[in-house]
Amino acid sequence: MVHCAGPFHYRDTSVLKFCIEQGVNYVDVSDTRGFTEKALSYHAEAEAAGVTAVVNSGVFPGISNSMVRQGVEQLDQLEEIRLYYVVSGSGGAGVTVMRTTFLGLLKPFEAWIDGQWRQVKPYTQRQKIHLPAPYGTVHTYWYEMPETFTLVNSFPVKTVVTKFGSVPDFYNHLTWIAANVFPKSWLQNPNGVEFLSHISYRMTSVTDYFSGKGVGVQAEVIGQNAGQSRCYRSVLVHPSAAIATGYGTGCIAQFLLSGQLHKPGVWAVERVLPTNLFKQAMQSRNVTIQQEWV
Repeated sequence: MVHCAGPFHYRDTSVLKFCIEQGVNYVDVSDTRGFTEKALSYHAEAEAAGVTAVVNSGVFPGISNSMVRQGVEQLDQLEEIRLYYVVSGSGGAGVTVMRTTFLGLLKPFEAWIDGQWRQVKPYTQRQKIHLPAPYGTVHTYWYEMPETFTLVNSFPVKTVVTKFGSVPDFYNHLTWIAANVFPKSWLQNPNGVEFLSHISYRMTSVTDYFSGKGVGVQAEVIGQNAGQSRCYRSVLVHPSAAIATGYGTGCIAQFLLSGQLHKPGVWAVERVLPTNLFKQAMQSRNVTIQQEWV
């Protein structure tokens, strides 16, 4: 079963519960912390039923989690994880991605910083990063993702940074205004979210012709290697965010169907997908992930 009916801000865990009851393996494309926490609470039930359930598949979260795992495996001691995501225009994912973005601006969230949970306001602390062509210099902002807490549970890390941005950059400024200037009642009202989402989607329908619909993900994993402080960076750039999401979800479904992936319980991607299978999946789909020590 592949559950793709987002936004997951509005979803409960009834589909996952049904799959556990029926003994059917489960994959979803969830991308919200609240839903993910509820799903992971069914770990014992899934394990007892022999069901392998994987949440947060896709590109980010999803492929991004596996990029982090691969980096962690290069280190002797882990200290910090930094994830940066960039989407061009609509990403080819329709109006749902707009709804998800605006819903993520509703309230401050907890981020794991220097070994403790701290409140962070979404779409703040603008940060410049550099990605391969066609991106170059792009800008990102704090944004809550499931990795904000799943990576903390998966690895002994002191800090996890998750930042998101859009291309063209003026969409970042519009999103910043929505997060920091608009009355919160606009975003708390479903009609307000729908209005903003459809307006944004119409705008990207025009700019997609110039910006494309791609995605960029940069993962930096920092720690000790052979007694030295090192940073292992991996970068993915793909011309279609929607297709890249399909790759991330599809490879997990493929491995479940083939029996190559069998680990009863409810898992985040980094906990269940071994690096050898991840590399095999990316290679078979002609996805190149650049990796380097910096």
